Amino acid sequence: MVEVGEPGQLAALEELAAGWEREGTGAEEIVGWISERFGTEALLACSFGAEDCALVDMIARVAPRIGIFYLDTGLLFEETLATRDRLQERYGVRPVAFRPRLTVAEQAEAHGEALWAREPDQCCHMRKVLPLEAALAGRLCWITGLRRDQAPTRRNTPLIQWDAAHRLVKCNPLARWTAEDVWTYIRNRNVPYNPMHDRGFPSIGCWPCTRAVAAGEDPRAGRWAGTGKTECGLHLPAGAQPEAVR
Repeated sequence: MVEVGEPGQLAALEELAAGWEREGTGAEEIVGWISERFGTEALLACSFGAEDCALVDMIARVAPRIGIFYLDTGLLFEETLATRDRLQERYGVRPVAFRPRLTVAEQAEAHGEALWAREPDQCCHMRKVLPLEAALAGRLCWITGLRRDQAPTRRNTPLIQWDAAHRLVKCNPLARWTAEDVWTYIRNRNVPYNPMHDRGFPSIGCWPCTRAVAAGEDPRAGRWAGTGKTECGLHLPAGAQPEAVR
């Protein structure tokens, strides 16, 4: 059994991750382990993208004690919110919304209109990073839909790790999955998903900072296009800054 919250947990989690890699432990088995180990102290951070929709299906079937939350930035696409509603209806889950301290209008009054266009890192910090900190406060484990083939910045994503920034365990059950694996799972289980994926949006964030990608483009090329920014800051190691501000 892995003990968390002590200096030795890093090595223990690395050993566990290595074992899962050697044994080919499946995502569903990993989700079940999280439920047994952490129970209601584990949460799925859900963006209602394809990967997270697959994880909602898994959790509903094998780990219903695990909670689900999302970051309601006030700038989500209507299709994203509609996907949330379809998942609620299908699985009986109730994702909890965590919101920024300022509404979009209040942010514009305090920092100027369209902060996302001028200072995208600052906007993401206020509308996503700080709400994530609130969501994870006091919890023991968070689950993400990160995959290694999503972006160069994610190629070394482990199945499980110690998140020093939030001081809890971070688990990425789909780290080894490909995009084809995700869509095979969704098709086989008829999982509700965001229809924007069918319109050239492999990665979906806030509407001002997301565009469709062209054939042959990187799947995340539509996020913060033209800014040099590649990550919102949710998955950066402790003390790290997004590329655009390094």
